[in-house]
Parts: sequence; structure tokens; C-alpha cells
Amino acid sequence: MKIETLRWFNGRLEMIDQRVLPAAFEYLSYYTAASVAEGIRSMVVRGAPAIGVAAAYGVALEAIRLARHGGISDSGGLDVRLRENDGRADFNTGMEEGFRVLAASRPTAVNLFWALQRMRRVWESVAAQSPETIAERLLAEAHEIHAEDIRINQAMGAFGAELLPDGARVLTHCNAGALATAGWGTALGVFRSAVAAGKKISVIADETRPFLQGARLTAWEMVQENIPVTLITDNMAGYMMAHGAVDAVVVGTDRVAANGDVANKIGTYMVAVLARRHNIPFYVACPLSTIDLNIASGKDIPIEERSVDEVKGFRDTHWAAEGVQIRNPSFDVTPAELVTGLITERGVVLSPDAAKLRALFSQAGSC
Repeated sequence: MKIETLRWFNGRLEMIDQRVLPAAFEYLSYYTAASVAEGIRSMVVRGAPAIGVAAAYGVALEAIRLARHGGISDSGGLDVRLRENDGRADFNTGMEEGFRVLAASRPTAVNLFWALQRMRRVWESVAAQSPETIAERLLAEAHEIHAEDIRINQAMGAFGAELLPDGARVLTHCNAGALATAGWGTALGVFRSAVAAGKKISVIADETRPFLQGARLTAWEMVQENIPVTLITDNMAGYMMAHGAVDAVVVGTDRVAANGDVANKIGTYMVAVLARRHNIPFYVACPLSTIDLNIASGKDIPIEERSVDEVKGFRDTHWAAEGVQIRNPSFDVTPAELVTGLITERGVVLSPDAAKLRALFSQAGSC
């Protein structure tokens, strides 16, 4: 099945509620920047590329809302012009608030801020136009970011598929599939591309505590597409590697620092250490938009701490002792020295470091 993580439908944004998968499959509707920000914060949508696309639509939705309710007229006259100036100020104030609430929704995924910066540049380029024109231009840009993400994922998938031998058993952590992007996926996109190329690929999915993205989402995606998948608990990865059951590791990422350090779902660092111990290649699939050259190293990447309720139990079931102290960092950082290669839409960067990443952006014409 084709998974549309998010879609534009009848003037609104619709997103799959990933909190209830796989027990239920349903779309939720969004009409404002604030509601999209809440959808990001509450994990209706997750995964760095998908968060970026959702944020872009959030900006467009806010412009549409403000244009409809701003009461700005195009007719002449002094009183009307004064009202237009007031309306323009209200529109600009509302847009700034939309950008602010979206930026505050989640701190680690750099695609969020990349998308907001791109939308802001578009807004500034047409700021002198009518709010209706601004809204149309911002919506067109959100649509392009959406389509572009799918093209990029497919390009990454093609490069990554070449790294996997026929019959490879590949371990992945968290969910970096279609559900984490606008479609196709980053890490899971590599698997899809390998299968499309005729290779027999099987997947080992870590359950990914505490939110169970591997058990609920990655396993579900692979089952939908008849790609063989085996689910394991997070603390079984070392056992599987030690017994020769893993040929490669491919994960996604929420931010890559300028030196090649990688921030991904908590537990990724342990998988990378285990992979190095057992001489298993560890690949990270990431679009260029996830590489943050403004962050020198992984120690500078902000790590989100989520609610302790996610660790106490799952949904309505709690198993932790009352009164126990709980930590819930949502991400960890894997040092570049443990990364065999970064899979990007421009190719594979083996043994990534600062010089290689600068060269990659120079090649892409992005800096």
C-alpha cells in the first residue's frame, strides 16, 4: 500500500495519527499553525523529514487563516488604507506567532527549523503582496517541500540499496520509513529500493522503547509491503549480532552535526557500539536538510526530554513503581567514528567528517 503520512485535502492538512498505529489507522485534520505544532509535539507525526513537511504546511495554514480573517481590503481611500495598515500588522504578527509555536514544538529534529527558514524566506520575498497572494505562495512552497522530500528519499534509497548485498539481513532502530517522511522513507526507503531492485532483503526491527516506533510502525510498514521483518526487543540486538544474524545496520537521523556526529532515537548509540564490536557496517540515511553545519559536534545538539509517563508504561498501562525517579531523553548521539557511511541524496559519504560534509554541500550548491 502507498502510505501518505500527511496530505493536503480540501483546504486542510491531514496526518496519520501514528500514536494509535497499528491498532487503528486514521487521519486527523489540521487548520492552524498551533494545531500542527501540537500534532508534532504529541507525536501524531514524527520523524525529522515528516516534521519538516508538517511545519511547512503549518505556516501555509496560518497564512490562509489570517488572510481569510484579516479583513484587508484592496479598495482605496484614507480610512481604508489605515485599516489595511492595521490588517497588515495583524497579519504579520499572526505569522510571527505561527513561526514561534511551530519552532517550539520539538527541539532536536533540524528539519523542523530548516523548513521554517525556507518558508520564512518565501514569506519575506512576497511580503509586499496581499495576504491572499502570500498564502497561495506559501502553500505552493509547502507542496514543493512535500514532493521534494519524496524525490530525495528515492534518490537516497537508490544509493543505499547498492550497499546491501542480495540476501542481507538488516537491523534498524526506531522508524525511518514512509511514516517518518513525506513518503518512501530514509532507512526503510533503502530497503524498499533494494527490494525494488530485485534483492531479497529481510529486516530486523528493534522495538524502540519507550514509544515503540519499531514495534508499532516499522514492523507495520514492512508487513504492509510483504518485506520479511523480525521484531526484537532493544536488548536483543547484541545477541543477534553475536550469533551472526545481522549483516548491516541502517538507521535514520534527526540531526547530523558538522563533524558527522549523528543524533537519532535513544538507543541508536548502543546499536552503533555493538555493530563496531562485531564488525558490522553501520549506515545512516539522511537528506542534506538533516545535516546541520551550524552545529560543530554532537555535544552541541539539543536533546529533547519527553514526559516520564512514556517510561512508566504504555498508554493506559503502567508498570513502574510509584515514586521512582525517571529520565526520558528521546535521542542520543552516535560519534562519527562509529558511522560507516552517511547515505544522502548526493551519494554515500564513507567515514564522515567535517571536511567531507563541507565538500558534500559544496557539491550540492547549498552553501
